[in-house]
Amino acid sequence: MTESRLTVLKTHKLFIKGAFPRGESGRTHPLHDKDGGVLAQLCTGSRKDLREAVEAAKAAQPSWAASTPYLRGQILYRLAEMIEGRADELTAALRETTGASAKNARAEVNAAVDRTICFAGWADKLGSVLGNQNSVAAPYWNFTAPEPVGALGIIAPEEAPLLGFVSMWLPALCAGNTVIVLASERFPLPALLMAESMPSSDVPAGVFNLLTGFRDELLKPFASHREIDGVVAAVNNAQATVLREQGADNLKRVRILDDRHDWSSESCDGPDAFGGVVEYKTTWHPLSAE
Repeated sequence: MTESRLTVLKTHKLFIKGAFPRGESGRTHPLHDKDGGVLAQLCTGSRKDLREAVEAAKAAQPSWAASTPYLRGQILYRLAEMIEGRADELTAALRETTGASAKNARAEVNAAVDRTICFAGWADKLGSVLGNQNSVAAPYWNFTAPEPVGALGIIAPEEAPLLGFVSMWLPALCAGNTVIVLASERFPLPALLMAESMPSSDVPAGVFNLLTGFRDELLKPFASHREIDGVVAAVNNAQATVLREQGADNLKRVRILDDRHDWSSESCDGPDAFGGVVEYKTTWHPLSAE
């Protein structure tokens, strides 16, 4: 047969509570390749999808935080294995959507694998590095220990859609938080492929949730939702203002990173990466009487 046929384009779903819903609104929007052609369709996340993702994250957070650091590290290491196994597919996705060269695309994938392994290693060291026994001139012990903030909203950067994306939420999961991530609006494909690996990476349902959609519609709900305990966002100045203003009403923690942050820098691997995703509890314990 010489008759031409239409290509069946994939419709990428949201990822909420370990499942792939199409989205409450039923809306979709196109994903364009580097030449402007339509590569796939994307489900357009709505406020209701965000609410469902928050409910899933809040329900999953206590058990995830209560799991041992060793277990969280093992799960993140398993995720690194999954990324490595899909390296060719992720490289192709970066090339098709961002126009990156084969060398640069593969380098970003390799860096994402390395960063995932890095935070797998951080999981059982976090308390020792960020915690402290405080020196006090009093008859009691004084300790400070890091604890997870809770359910966090993560706004991924537009650039570096794989390395920047994983660098935003890996510290949060490592510390015992659950996340609702808004993928890059322009280049969400690497994030969507990552979400497809989550069910087979042993990440419990609700710990990681992913939305695709338009920032103009979703930034305010992210900041104003009272059950989101904090927001970490890589955004421009105008978007940062929206997040801060909307979050002020509910005293939400908001950490802003420059949308053109250098995601290959050492600060993304070290203690600074945990800014906004941990809080500190200080306790006093009396010395035993003699």
